[in-house]
Amino acid sequence: MIAHLKGRLDSTGIDHAVIDVGGVGYLVGASTKTLAAIGPVGEAVMLHTEMLVAEDFIRLVGFATASERDWFRLLTGVQGVGARVALAILSALDPADLSRAIAAQDKAMVARANGVGPKLAERIVRELKDKIGGVAIGGAAPIAASGASADAVSALLNLGFRPAEASSAVAAAEEELGGSASLDALVRLALRKAAR
Repeated sequence: MIAHLKGRLDSTGIDHAVIDVGGVGYLVGASTKTLAAIGPVGEAVMLHTEMLVAEDFIRLVGFATASERDWFRLLTGVQGVGARVALAILSALDPADLSRAIAAQDKAMVARANGVGPKLAERIVRELKDKIGGVAIGGAAPIAASGASADAVSALLNLGFRPAEASSAVAAAEEELGGSASLDALVRLALRKAAR
């Protein structure tokens, strides 16, 4: 699996970017928020990615932040939400807004995204409420983080932890180890903290 791409932004389209990595152009689907955040054509860029594999295609989807990628994974886990709808939601709402909407069960806010009707919006807020830990504290997304801590949260999510559990375990590990801790050390300590 491809976890991220670092290279030069070759071009952008309405719903994608082409990243040149060592002479190979990777076509990466993306939300409008990610496309706006990655900078001008010709500049260096790094995108977190998710690889989608089906019988008839392989597709890369890119995200400006690990938090956005984690929300994409949560959204596509809801029945009826495919990659296209998840990207439409992430184009309409940033991770913090989405977290607040889910915590408040605000289906009208989620329904602002193209392709999301009232029934689908209701299913999204209902199914994801437990997965994000209920309430966003201080208006911040529970799964928002940066650098090694974001990757550590992502690792715990991939192991089946809920976002709130993963975030609190990584935050506790980072507090104990300090901000310069390696990803490996953060994940190991966060797993021990979560097991307690």
